[in-house]
Amino acid sequence: MNDVEEPSPPSPCLGICLMDPQTRMCRGCLRTIDEICTWYVAGAAEKRAILARLAARRKQAIGRKLSDLFQYRYLFVQKHLSVSERARLRRLLRGLPQPRLLRVLMEEVYRLFDRRCRMATALTKLTALRARLRRFRRLRTVLKRLLAPGLEKALVFLDERLLGSTSNAVERSNRRYRKMRKTVYRVRTQKAIEGRLALDLLRESRVPYRVSTTKALHKARAA
Repeated sequence: MNDVEEPSPPSPCLGICLMDPQTRMCRGCLRTIDEICTWYVAGAAEKRAILARLAARRKQAIGRKLSDLFQYRYLFVQKHLSVSERARLRRLLRGLPQPRLLRVLMEEVYRLFDRRCRMATALTKLTALRARLRRFRRLRTVLKRLLAPGLEKALVFLDERLLGSTSNAVERSNRRYRKMRKTVYRVRTQKAIEGRLALDLLRESRVPYRVSTTKALHKARAA
């Protein structure tokens, strides 16, 4: 009676042939260099043994990934990230599109509330952000506060009419004062101290003029 040859298992290659310098394994299929070289000459039993080892490695890799995601979960919502934290976040987000989208949405939220812009522009950006968030059910649950109806009121402070009024003349005066102050405060001789006091008195004497100029600019903008 002839022995029936066992079918050979298919190759576990995923087309992501990139060796990890630390583990010395392929990042796609998790095989070592020796296992990759001996795959095409190995028998069916040896191939099944390799696949069993790959399944165990994949399970361990998923466990490490989940542990790292839980340990560094603050990186998804932290406002400012250092260079090392961004590099770690890129490694964590490799192959995970939804957590990557969460970080992108959080950066858009921070940009929306950090930058002063016209209120109409801010509301338009908020509408686009909400439309993008509604396409993802799980992220919509996590960031449900972005869909709150009263969020538009938080953007009132972005209205251009509430921004501090200024002019080129006022800004040039402020720059001159800062330059004079830096020059005077650099040394601590008696003459320098007298000059510092004179500079402060001059600054205080011009307060009414600055206040009247600011009021005039506010009145002109409100008109």
